[in-house]
Amino acid sequence: MKIVLANPRGFCAGVDRAISIVEKVLDRFGAPVYVRHEVVHNTFVVAGLREKGVVFVEALDEVPDGAVVIFSAHGTPRVVYEEAARRGLTVFDATCPLVTKVHIEVNRMARSGVEVIMIGHAGHPEVEGTMGQCDDSRMIHLVETTDDARRLRVRNPKRLGLVTQTTLSQDDAAQIIGVLKTRFPEIVCPKKEDICYATQNRQNAVRRLAQKIDAMIVVGSPNSSNSNRLREAAERNGVVAHRVDTADELLPEWFVDKSCVGITAGASAPENLVRDVIERLRQWGGTEIIEEEGIAENVAFPLPKNLQD
Repeated sequence: MKIVLANPRGFCAGVDRAISIVEKVLDRFGAPVYVRHEVVHNTFVVAGLREKGVVFVEALDEVPDGAVVIFSAHGTPRVVYEEAARRGLTVFDATCPLVTKVHIEVNRMARSGVEVIMIGHAGHPEVEGTMGQCDDSRMIHLVETTDDARRLRVRNPKRLGLVTQTTLSQDDAAQIIGVLKTRFPEIVCPKKEDICYATQNRQNAVRRLAQKIDAMIVVGSPNSSNSNRLREAAERNGVVAHRVDTADELLPEWFVDKSCVGITAGASAPENLVRDVIERLRQWGGTEIIEEEGIAENVAFPLPKNLQD
């Protein structure tokens, strides 16, 4: 059984930056440090940070007065920033700069009286953070499916703008955008697509790899949107795909009569988890290990100014 590794895979620049922020804040202030929501969606990463003294919370009322708090990579509603300022908390913002770009777009459109349509998944923290940039909730609408797009009612179809969650499937987003453009021809789309470079690159790598393999393993946690989209991308290209948090979730029956297995990892999954999966597959008959060629990602995001030495 050959094992073929998708490229690129694993950590993106936004995840690298978020984890670095947490580690630097720990070094500077010591434990405990509070993080609102999981800083990135990976069980292994979160557990490692918790062992170092990070306390993960879902609301600021769980953070004691005078504490240090970090906002996660997924973005945070404006009311949470305002609450932190009122309480005098020391705040460090780990929001991915590509998510911040979407927040800026939403703010700009809402201030100019443009209704915003956001394509994304209800309940995801990035969606909550982005929609929370509008002071008036009537100015932003969440669309999850093409059916939602067909049913959507707006106040002024000539004054509409569009943003998307950064970790969506490109195929899903394109279908929904197509419906919206048909219904609202004057809708203003972002100058540059909101789906982030890392999400696009990893999905494209899976599509290419799907032509060569019998099965795909996606390393990533259940709450990782981009990991789930990678599994869907493989399945849409005719390959049986399984998402696993760690190698311990692999089942040997998945690989019966499989001659070539692909492996990829979501943008918040560390490479050591991929190596564990490779080792388990080698124990079950994996022989040749091949690294696919792929786009080299040279993106790096600077730390917040209040953390730069």
